Amino acid sequence: MRVLMVADARSVHTRRWAVSLSKSGVEIIVFSIYPSPDDFFESNGIRLVFFDLFTYKELGAVRSIVGMIRSHSEAVFRLKALINEVNPDILHAHYATSFGLIAALTGFHPFILSVWGSDVYEFPELSAINRESVKFTMRRCDRVLSTSHIMARRTALFTNRQIDVTPFGVDTGQFRKIPVKQDNTFVIGNVKTLSPKYGIDVLIRAFKIVRDRNADLDTVLVIVGDGPCRTEYVKLTEELGIGEYVKFMGNVPNNRLFWYYNTFSVSVSLSDSESFGVVAVEAMACCCPVVVSDADGFTEVVEDGVTGFIVPKRNPEAAAAAIQRFIDDPGLRERMGEAGRARVKKMYDWNANVAGMINIYKEVCDGRRS
Repeated sequence: MRVLMVADARSVHTRRWAVSLSKSGVEIIVFSIYPSPDDFFESNGIRLVFFDLFTYKELGAVRSIVGMIRSHSEAVFRLKALINEVNPDILHAHYATSFGLIAALTGFHPFILSVWGSDVYEFPELSAINRESVKFTMRRCDRVLSTSHIMARRTALFTNRQIDVTPFGVDTGQFRKIPVKQDNTFVIGNVKTLSPKYGIDVLIRAFKIVRDRNADLDTVLVIVGDGPCRTEYVKLTEELGIGEYVKFMGNVPNNRLFWYYNTFSVSVSLSDSESFGVVAVEAMACCCPVVVSDADGFTEVVEDGVTGFIVPKRNPEAAAAAIQRFIDDPGLRERMGEAGRARVKKMYDWNANVAGMINIYKEVCDGRRS
């Protein structure tokens, strides 16, 4: 089976799907409108074709509109040429924005569309044109996939098609509990891009409350990831007088994240929005309990009071109170951690997710639905 993926070559999600499907016997070719920053695909024996779509954004307003139309048309032409060359069994676009639109305009079938989050939550709200573009793309596809049930309900606003759920789980062989040498420090951890919608500022303020309430306890906040707001968040820690207790680790390779989760006493993610709470799933797979916001994706993957606590968005006081429960009851960390891993193995094991995707591919190729 040969699948032509139209997806972002920079994304860890694209990379995980491409490599895992390839290792499972699916021939994968990737067409990206963003360049890969490294030789990842080449080193994994996967062909990558790149077309630079967004050069038009450097032009003036009117020229930019003309450039956008011209650039998208050229991308469709390039993708059609690649389709004619490789003769795929399936065209699979990830994201209902430019990736999905370009794939839809080729007219190729069978065409599968995976929605990822911002393409159905944020992009359609920017303009009526964007909304109609998403609807058009979904009319053209043969199958619509979503990473969560909650996002599937959102996606249903744009299509009458049945929407299949294909979770983006974790490798439970890699993300697992391992022995890590630790002292008596209580470590509050976070793994996220440092951008406004992920609530890092709320987390920092919650950490300040926790430190003030536990003066005799050695507590630190470890933030794994990087992004445009790093300077702003570092400044906030200094303004709150907790700078020396907050460690910004920068970007960490995905295959090293499990070690960090194992050093966390609790993993805390307070995003304003989440389509699928993959960081919570990763933490739970490592037997690390979680505190998360009530963003959609988190409420689906976290069982409140069993694998962690769900708190209201933008509420540092509520987050601090949830964290305090783990400080006051160390046994709770262990019980919820074990329950979290059991939930992940049952619902979000990556090997099962890949097998599910391959089954969908087979159904589409056979021209039937399960």
